[in-house]
Amino acid sequence: MEIRKTQMTDLEDIMRIYEYARRFMEKTGNPTQWERGYPSRELLTDDIENGKSYVCTGENGKIQAVFMFTTDVQPEYRALVGKPWLNRRQYGTVHRLAGSGEVKGVSEYCLDFCKTLCGDIRGDTHPDNKVMQRVFEKNGFVRCGIIRLPDDTPRIAYHYTKKD
Repeated sequence: MEIRKTQMTDLEDIMRIYEYARRFMEKTGNPTQWERGYPSRELLTDDIENGKSYVCTGENGKIQAVFMFTTDVQPEYRALVGKPWLNRRQYGTVHRLAGSGEVKGVSEYCLDFCKTLCGDIRGDTHPDNKVMQRVFEKNGFVRCGIIRLPDDTPRIAYHYTKKD
């Protein structure tokens, strides 16, 4: 597998991956996290244009996963309720990680890539997204508490820090 920046020509393929992910989340007890067509084409276009979107490709360059990674400060992360973040260092954030369902281990591969970009990574997921909670925990992320999105919905916050 290989990870590269997403190109505008990848947009239709990643839209299909997100549609698959919405159906998968609904089947696994998480019907509301990405409802109403989230993430939108406009949001994904913005991620691509700003160089924050990545795809993971498999055989013959076929896209198997997509995610957004940024080192921008996430305002929602300032009001963490629960255990504190593991440290106050600069961090990267992974959002909107989704796979095609065709390749096992693709989430781990994407998170390992993010770990090469930044020693501290934060992420969050819906309380009903048991699959993503397991992915974070299996990959060394620590559950820290709850953050709230701008619409006041809660998300479980996770933090990974590279061992010194």
